[in-house]
Amino acid sequence: MFENLSERLSQSLKTISGKARLSEDNISDALRDVRTALLEADVALQVVKDFTAEVKTKAIGQNVAAALNPGEAFIKIVHDSLVNLMGAENDALNLATKPPAVILMAGLQGAGKTTTVAKLAKFLKERQKRKVAVVSADVYRPAAIAQLQTLAQDVGAQFIESSADERPAEIASRALREADRILADVLIVDTAGRLAIDADMMAEIQALHGIVKPIETLFVVDAMTGQDAANTAKAFNDALPLTGVVLAKTDGDARGGAALSVRAITGKPIKFMGVGEKTDALEPFYPDRMASRILGMGDVLTLIEEAERKVDKVKAEKLAKKITQGKKFDLADFRDQISQMANMGGLSGVLEKLPGMGQLPGQEKTQMAENQFKRMAVIIDSMTLRERHFPDLINASRKKRIAGGSGTQIADVNRLLKQYKQMQKMMKKVGRKGGMQNMMRGMQGMGMPGMQMPGGPQGLPPGMRRR
Repeated sequence: MFENLSERLSQSLKTISGKARLSEDNISDALRDVRTALLEADVALQVVKDFTAEVKTKAIGQNVAAALNPGEAFIKIVHDSLVNLMGAENDALNLATKPPAVILMAGLQGAGKTTTVAKLAKFLKERQKRKVAVVSADVYRPAAIAQLQTLAQDVGAQFIESSADERPAEIASRALREADRILADVLIVDTAGRLAIDADMMAEIQALHGIVKPIETLFVVDAMTGQDAANTAKAFNDALPLTGVVLAKTDGDARGGAALSVRAITGKPIKFMGVGEKTDALEPFYPDRMASRILGMGDVLTLIEEAERKVDKVKAEKLAKKITQGKKFDLADFRDQISQMANMGGLSGVLEKLPGMGQLPGQEKTQMAENQFKRMAVIIDSMTLRERHFPDLINASRKKRIAGGSGTQIADVNRLLKQYKQMQKMMKKVGRKGGMQNMMRGMQGMGMPGMQMPGGPQGLPPGMRRR
């Protein structure tokens, strides 16, 4: 998300970064570009007007701190204003009530509501150690109940039965009793959606709200609908006391208009964002981290948290010990590293969270590199265990067999072996003085785009360098 906006803002902010001081003239020029970038990102017009007015007011007459130059000071103002626009800080779920704490999910049909129910159940189960029950009160959409049942099994949530023959109000009342009986900490209620807002839909969900008395009422919205998402959320908020918004499908949205418009229009915080199709692809929404991503400053905190959750610590420690003892980095280790990167959202998912990497030119090259990693994994999977541990055994006949088994060409196998040799050399450099910089330079040599420390010799973009 925000790729287009990031690129435009990066270009417009460059025009002011070299100025000796902030003046009304150069601020106005920069803000004109910022305004255009936000409108192209499908941010609501009134939100754009209010945002640029706030930035201009803060910037004119700004006393620039000694540690910053005028350009960096302006970027900091834009960053702080973006944070303020999106909600200042993460607004966590409030589950402080007698169990079961009820979460009511609302939204239009096709917004990703049922999938989000499963993602939220997994989030609460794995990260907050809650016992979660789910129920579907959607008696209109074919297979809606069966879909939630399948997803509940996948994420390990307790599924409470319902059928299309029941009335939604009956389902909700029975689900409350059942969740209490099985001692569930949280009950998530999936409601019916429509293709558009109508009176019947609103009356039904208002009735459900009165029955289950949820502590959280979340509106799920498709981020790809841009500022329309914010307007739809406002219509629901007028009918229901929403406590927050979940932005779904943000991985398919390159603009970001919904994220920048929803809170300003509804006054409700964005609590979560869906970042992929898998059931673990749900992230708490942190306005400060998102603002940093938009301005190309990365999101290292989220990257660290993902690594803590998704990296196999036993394998990582085993590899570190192996390398420090001077043992060879083999193809089995290389395959593990590819798997670990895939678990963290692939090369592009890692790059967008590194400072200065998110808006690098040549996104097609990044995608090509990601596809290359996938091809590498398939080739290694076609090798025998002995070949992975002793790559020097791989001769011409073995290459032919490996290529045939992986559906690739012998040239692809040769390329993999060459890149593996380079990676092996790089692993020897890790831990030495300047090891990470040496490794980054080596990865450039492997043709991997963006693999360099951005922002000059200290490896950080302007405004984030150590003083």
